[in-house]
Amino acid sequence: MKGRVVILDHVGGREAAALMVDGRLEDLLIDPPETAPYAPGSILRGVVGRPAKGQGGALVTLPDGEGFLRQAKGLAAGTRLLVQVSGVAEPGKAPPLTTRLLFKSRYAIATPGAPGINVARSIRDDDERDRLQLVANETGAGGHGLILRSAAEGVDADALAEDIAAVRDLADAVLADADGPPALLVAAPGAHELAWRDWSRPDPDEVVDGEGSFAGHGIDEAVEAVLSPRVPLPAGAHAMIEPTAALIGVDVNTGADFSLAAGLKANLALVRDLPRQLRLRGLAGQVVLDLAPMPKKDRRAVEDALKRALRQDGTETVVAGWTPLGHLELQRKRDRWPLKDLWPR
Repeated sequence: MKGRVVILDHVGGREAAALMVDGRLEDLLIDPPETAPYAPGSILRGVVGRPAKGQGGALVTLPDGEGFLRQAKGLAAGTRLLVQVSGVAEPGKAPPLTTRLLFKSRYAIATPGAPGINVARSIRDDDERDRLQLVANETGAGGHGLILRSAAEGVDADALAEDIAAVRDLADAVLADADGPPALLVAAPGAHELAWRDWSRPDPDEVVDGEGSFAGHGIDEAVEAVLSPRVPLPAGAHAMIEPTAALIGVDVNTGADFSLAAGLKANLALVRDLPRQLRLRGLAGQVVLDLAPMPKKDRRAVEDALKRALRQDGTETVVAGWTPLGHLELQRKRDRWPLKDLWPR
């Protein structure tokens, strides 16, 4: 299966979408169960409740349960405000909230309260940046800030203007509806909408839609492989990715070759693929890499390779650095549910 192929199907009666690139599973989206807390991206009216002692934030009353707002300084109990779910809650905890609303469309992001029109840095052509800025200025952001996404590059001016106007009008409508009891104002997009919004540029070579599409295009087998903790690496090496209650442990093993050169080769292969592995598995939080033995001077090369790979990934991840025991630590934002909780087995 060559090229970029977007496959739309359902899993357990819920929307699901897979992105295959040259026959390899690159991303997978599955709607959470209806009983799950609000998904990231949901925008709600809430009411500030009691402070969360020792955490520097406050609990916010939502239409169904509570959320946790970290930036709650100066907000009195009973204050009504608009909030957006910014991540997935850990088991037994309230979903994280922010008051910095983002309205995302295919080509643009409206940012109320953060004025200015910005073009994605990944668009490097100066003439194209000027063209996009001109279209945005002529369309108008309605007083909101506006970010033109990398997907906007090369898009027809009329299509781009229509997209900007739609996301601007949505932001206007939500901000005008801020007063009232707790309510869900904008539901998080489902898997099919997210696939259309985030995977459509560059244009896919094929879009497959229909019941049974996953099974017919090898997605079921690819997912079963991802659900295994073992990740094959070149030259007989492998890694084990295993979540625990406290952290995600990643162990690299070179197999029969114990040389330092083999260790470096396996470590580089692992870190280049690690963002994809974590993304597909829906794993986040503290990630600890127990890498194969390699010369200490090569740590910089491994760390640089990891950072390059993370720049292509959509999830906020901080490389914390090396521990005294030689482990490499990361902190990854929880922006999706673990695959094991979504995939029927």
